[in-house]
Amino acid sequence: MLSRDYFRSSCQLQDTAGFTATHRMGCRRTDCVERPLSRLFEKLGGLVGSYPIGFFIVPLVVSFILGGGFYFIEKRTDNDIELQFTPRDGPSKKARAVVQEYFPRQKSEFSSQRLVSEGHYATIIAVAKGKSNIMTKEAFEDIIKLDHKVKSVSVVENKWTFVTLCVKVNGGCVPNDLLEIIEHDASKISHMDIFYPVHNSSAPSKHTFLGSTIGGVRRKENGLIDFAKAVKFVYFLENKEGAFNTFNLFSNHLQICICSYFINDSKQEEIDKLTADGIPLFSITYALAITFSVVSCLRLDNVRNKVWVALIGVLSAGLAVLSSFGLLLYAGVPFVMTVANSPFLILGIGVDDMFIMVSNWQNTNVKDSVPKRMAHTYKEAAMSITITTLTDVLGFYIGLMSDFPSIQYFCLYTSTAIIFCYVYNITFFGAFMALNGRREERNGHWLTYMKLPTEAPAKSSSWNTLCCVGGDYDKETGAEKIQPVNNFFKNYYGPLLTKPWAKAAVILIYAGYLAGSIYGCFHVEQGIDLKDLAADDSYVISYYERDRKYFSGFGPNVMLVVREPFPYWDTTKRSELRKCTNDFRELDFVSKRLYTSWLDAYEHFGEKMNLNLNNKKSFMANLPKFFVAVPEFKQDVNITRGTIPASRFFIQTVHISNSSMEIKMMNGLEEKMKTCGAAPLIMFHPAFIYYDQYAVIVPSTVLNIGVTTAVMLVISLLLIPNPLCSIWVTVSIGSVIVGVTGFMALWGVKLDTVSMIILVVCIGFTVDFSAHISYCFVSSKKPSANGRMVDALFMLGYPIMQGALSTILGVVVLAASKNHIFRTFFKIMTLVMVFGLLHGITFLPVFLTLFSCCSSEKDEEKQEVKDSVAAHNVMHDSNRPDDLQYAYDNKDFEQCHRNIMIWKENLKVHKQQLNVYVIGSGQHKHPCLEYDPDCP
Repeated sequence: MLSRDYFRSSCQLQDTAGFTATHRMGCRRTDCVERPLSRLFEKLGGLVGSYPIGFFIVPLVVSFILGGGFYFIEKRTDNDIELQFTPRDGPSKKARAVVQEYFPRQKSEFSSQRLVSEGHYATIIAVAKGKSNIMTKEAFEDIIKLDHKVKSVSVVENKWTFVTLCVKVNGGCVPNDLLEIIEHDASKISHMDIFYPVHNSSAPSKHTFLGSTIGGVRRKENGLIDFAKAVKFVYFLENKEGAFNTFNLFSNHLQICICSYFINDSKQEEIDKLTADGIPLFSITYALAITFSVVSCLRLDNVRNKVWVALIGVLSAGLAVLSSFGLLLYAGVPFVMTVANSPFLILGIGVDDMFIMVSNWQNTNVKDSVPKRMAHTYKEAAMSITITTLTDVLGFYIGLMSDFPSIQYFCLYTSTAIIFCYVYNITFFGAFMALNGRREERNGHWLTYMKLPTEAPAKSSSWNTLCCVGGDYDKETGAEKIQPVNNFFKNYYGPLLTKPWAKAAVILIYAGYLAGSIYGCFHVEQGIDLKDLAADDSYVISYYERDRKYFSGFGPNVMLVVREPFPYWDTTKRSELRKCTNDFRELDFVSKRLYTSWLDAYEHFGEKMNLNLNNKKSFMANLPKFFVAVPEFKQDVNITRGTIPASRFFIQTVHISNSSMEIKMMNGLEEKMKTCGAAPLIMFHPAFIYYDQYAVIVPSTVLNIGVTTAVMLVISLLLIPNPLCSIWVTVSIGSVIVGVTGFMALWGVKLDTVSMIILVVCIGFTVDFSAHISYCFVSSKKPSANGRMVDALFMLGYPIMQGALSTILGVVVLAASKNHIFRTFFKIMTLVMVFGLLHGITFLPVFLTLFSCCSSEKDEEKQEVKDSVAAHNVMHDSNRPDDLQYAYDNKDFEQCHRNIMIWKENLKVHKQQLNVYVIGSGQHKHPCLEYDPDCP
């Protein structure tokens, strides 16, 4: 056994004296877990190589059975926006439950200001063409015609009309405030005085808020509207099955003016489209993965060509997706649109593992039997893909701690798929490698399977040599010939990085990378914009853009709920409560004038009616009279058994134009709410259900990244036999996370529910790159740090590039998607792969040479030990065998030839006594000896 894990055999380097150096003086190794696992995989590889048919057929049967779960995919699909994309136990959901308990809506009452959910509605925004004013007779003639068309829509099969579907107040549909002001007469708009944002009509105490109805307003000094660009009308509907099919019909009539429309189901419709839109993209991705895999495994040698191996490798990843998704669908796990990103990841991971196994197969001796070659392949490769699988799976399982159900289901589906991908790679794909190895063993053609000569006959044509000859290999090593790209890393790139000036350049580049990353981290924006849930060509986009452009001056009208009985009749307590609500109005994003208070109105009513409201009996007795005079305030006071267990007030937020202002608003309101000592308050608005994400995204991201990184460190310490390299792997993880976070901000990607989980995912992929390089570095038998770096890059540079490119190809088609979520996935995964690759083949190798656990002095000492041992044995008894191998300090040996001799010698080097076991065999080229080359 000349290796211990991924690429270890490739990292063993024979010296010119004919023996393998194995002692690592000064380096501690922790291989108590890795060693027995490696031997276990060696046995599994031999078993797969001996019985490939069974290992090939069983996964196919399992996939066929589990794939039946896709029958339930339509039933399991759940893309409810509020349920899946908002925090599961968000504070606003709890606040809404309180509001619904104390202020249930009565059928005869309706107020858009007092809705506890978004409600059921359709909205139209009409924008004046060019730079013209929409407050003109001509514009409103079109608007009124549009209003008539909306209200004339009907559904014949249900005998529904707009009047049947609309929400009613006092027996009629909820009126449009602006059209009510002009009495549905377009001619009045041009000469009527309309105040903004609150219009005071001729009716006593009739004040109409127009801040959410008229947009792009320019006012005169007295508050009258001088110019406006847009108007918005909202049509509220009852929640009846099929009602929104009616308003899908009305959308076909929006050809009168420049209009945008939105239905409260529009967001849900757009989300539902995302999964279907991902299917053609996955088909393209699969084709690209097949092409890339085939090209990467293409060989000019007709026997060593691995085209079929590449195709089966891609198929193995596809079967993993089929089996895992089918299993979870059988189990009733909801299928959320975020899960549609998973197949792209699994394809990249599966192909990456395929390259690892193929690379290790190529390093085995072509003259060995297939079971033996498979044993060596599994011993080297299976341990590596086990490490990467563990890190990836744990990264996703930790994502199950997320507060967002959409992320939880994405993590569950993806982690399960990775497990299946791992199992299928070491069974299904490994079995096909063994079958392909049998073809290579008999020197069969890759396409026709006909046996070919290893050398071209005399006077044969070049075409005959190209097509009918194969089976060449490296006569010195007995393995397949090294690919040119590997030689590039060995002869050019690796030696370049050993030069002092190159290392200095790498350090400067890394400093620039880190500076740019940190700068970007301070410019990260939070939150997912609702318009980002829609496709680029969706009608929803234009609506959101115009709504934000013309109507962002006034934000949510926030409820402040006193949630416990309060002595409103006590003048002192009442003053304290008023001071508390006034503190909210002092915030710079809250209007000082626009404030709705039933208590203030009641006090004004009491003064007007000369009532004494300073004792409980009088206060409670006169409330019914007040509600008759101002009936809308009846909805704001809960009276139960002669007490007031809850009441509510309203404040109007202003200038909430982006997610940064939304975060500022939520934080400011939360702080004021906690500091109010007069009474326990809760705040609520239906939009806060979505704003709750701001409070959990950053803490959840930091927690997930921290826990995942700690788990990765533990796994690295257990499975990478060198503690220092494990620490460097962890440092590399942190560096990549900082880079991805910073540069995704500079690329215009916000930190939201999608990017949050991908940041956690990137930890697993970063480990893939870092662990391989670190592992091979510490496993290399080169005496110097620079030599070990070149050795590691020689063996790993190309496979790492293949893995990164395969994953990028797995997501590159998402760049052409019409959906923001898919494009975000592409951007972040591209950053992960690019930065991970940069760390794996540039930054980390250089830093490992600068901070190597073994100093150059010890390297020189070891080299002198080797030279002394070699010289000693040259002068030794001529009866000893010619070919010798050496191992230090009590190593175990397994004899597989009878003509073998083992003896012990003692050498003194630098005043240090070393016990040296000398092993001799009668086999001159390839001694059949098995021993552990690792050093403690």
